[in-house]
Amino acid sequence: MKKIIILASGSGSNAENIVKYFNIHKVADVKLIMTNNKNAKVLDRAKNLNINALHFNKEDFYDSDNIINRLKEENPDLIILAGFLWLVPSKIVDEFQNKIINIHPALLPKYGGKGMYGMNVHQAVIDNKEKESGITIHYVNSKYDEGDIIFQASCEVSENDSAENVAQKVHKLEYEHFPKVIHQLLTE
Repeated sequence: MKKIIILASGSGSNAENIVKYFNIHKVADVKLIMTNNKNAKVLDRAKNLNINALHFNKEDFYDSDNIINRLKEENPDLIILAGFLWLVPSKIVDEFQNKIINIHPALLPKYGGKGMYGMNVHQAVIDNKEKESGITIHYVNSKYDEGDIIFQASCEVSENDSAENVAQKVHKLEYEHFPKVIHQLLTE
């Protein structure tokens, strides 16, 4: 059985979707959910799903070896960033080369980089009158949203759409495709 660790900063809806997917498709177990936000709803989701959860701070992540040592201890096949907002330090990226993936709520390379997350992305799509948006699943490197692209899926953006409408369309793509792409990566 393959092992997955999920890093999330917010509500954890993608994390929950991934856990439920692999409860049905017995290819992997989510061993741990880690968050940098002690008030993140993902902690409640982890508890409800009987998944171990860990909160960490900036010092643990950037200035000590606490997190990299925990990751090494768990020895995951994949580390999944599902709404995780911090830049992953190079020492972790280097240690887990091609084992860390992220989902981004836009069609990279457009609308990526620092500060481009959640509604910021969707509002930028609307403001620039884009005809489509979507998701990008990519490997993580030492820069925001610049790792090699694994998969993209798109959705139409109409002139009447609000940022909230675009967010709903993008979330639908995330829930549909993210677990399947993870599954594929784990069984290649």
